Amino acid sequence: MRLTLAGTLLGLAATFVSSGLLGIAQAQDSAEIPKRASIAIENVAVVDVVRGEIVSPRTVLIIDGRIAAMREPDVLAIPLEAVRVDGRGRYLMPGLVDMHVHLFNDASRRPPNDWAFPLFVANGVTGIREMRTEAASMATVENWRTKAARGEIIAPRVLAAGVAVSGETADAARRQVREAKAAGADFLKIFSGVREPQYRAIIDEARALRMPVCGHIPSEVSLLDGASAGQRSNEHLIQVYEACSEKEKHWLDARKGLERIELEKVRERQEQEVLESFDQSACDSSAVELARTKQVQVPTLTLAYSESRGTPKDSRDDPRWRYLRADEQARWERIFKEGYPAAGDKLPALRWEVSQQIVKTLHRAGVRILAGSDAPMPQVYPGFSLHKELELLVEAGLNPADALRAATIGPAEFLGFSEGAGSIAVGKRADLLLLDGNPLADITQTQRIRAVVLDGRLLQRADLDRLLETARNAQAK
Repeated sequence: MRLTLAGTLLGLAATFVSSGLLGIAQAQDSAEIPKRASIAIENVAVVDVVRGEIVSPRTVLIIDGRIAAMREPDVLAIPLEAVRVDGRGRYLMPGLVDMHVHLFNDASRRPPNDWAFPLFVANGVTGIREMRTEAASMATVENWRTKAARGEIIAPRVLAAGVAVSGETADAARRQVREAKAAGADFLKIFSGVREPQYRAIIDEARALRMPVCGHIPSEVSLLDGASAGQRSNEHLIQVYEACSEKEKHWLDARKGLERIELEKVRERQEQEVLESFDQSACDSSAVELARTKQVQVPTLTLAYSESRGTPKDSRDDPRWRYLRADEQARWERIFKEGYPAAGDKLPALRWEVSQQIVKTLHRAGVRILAGSDAPMPQVYPGFSLHKELELLVEAGLNPADALRAATIGPAEFLGFSEGAGSIAVGKRADLLLLDGNPLADITQTQRIRAVVLDGRLLQRADLDRLLETARNAQAK
């Protein structure tokens, strides 16, 4: 839908705000929302994600949603009113950030995916980047932010939300950029089908308005051209596959001048040959040049991994299935029947194999990798799948400290708030995970969550379990 239909979209957004927040409130009725309190996490091993080290033992004092002190246990005086949490044998790390999620269903006009909020929090995901919405829906985002800050809903902080822009002409593209800016969008989202002239217009207008451009490098544009033009993040390794082939120019030349639908058809027809022509030398060279542009990559490996495994025999066997809202379950089942890869399909398997090699190459060259899941794509369960993404990043060559940075201090630096979040330090926001195991020794330990501190509100294991149970019961109605 064109952004010029602002009045109609604002009406839809108002409806979604009302019904969405009501749905959250109903789903969280039986999971009491804790109030901010003074909290002392005692004798805990602190995960320093910046240095990739463990600092222990420490007592961390949280007051009014901020880390007020972090000292040796025998030194720090704990206020009498503080809630004391035993951290002995446990590890404290920053809350996780999922840098690629979808909270809106713009095409189908279904209500927003606020049903996913409890799943994110229960999995220690305290911040998310919303990757595609419309200008009118920014009102919904602001309501979520306000409600979460007031402690009226249990939800991760929406750190940034992007409005999709394209335009039938360069002038229309520029107009959409201005409309997105006026609506309060944090960045502009680009899709693969955006034509090159419109893309250049978007980049120019965004630069003038000081708005970041993120998303898919368009199918007509090379990886390095898009990165050099100023696109700040690239998702799903779009156009990186082509850049890791000596035939990149050949692929792009075949796409030049095509209309959007035909352009995407050609790109799809080329994919297997693009993947089969992966060349390590070309990939090394492209990775070195990409690192110089400072563009970050959000590879969403979970998506490629899930597709490589094919359609599940029975998705309802997965215990996480019960957390999906009914309309989301229906969407997944429809995709499984109509357009999802079958087990054993060669193309998804090849895509997964090449994706791993590319991430390893990019990381080795110094390209910044950030963790994103693309939830709720089929088989990508909100919250749960970010932990899988961290595992896959480690399998692709990052060490556990690198993977943790990709979901903590890395997003904070990219989004411009690292002075106040993203690591554990005095004065920073208290979004924290208390773990039963050391994630620097084994990245899967991020899943052993003993407690979550969400903006200074303590949710212990029993609270998190109730939150999940409440979410499951809400979807069963």
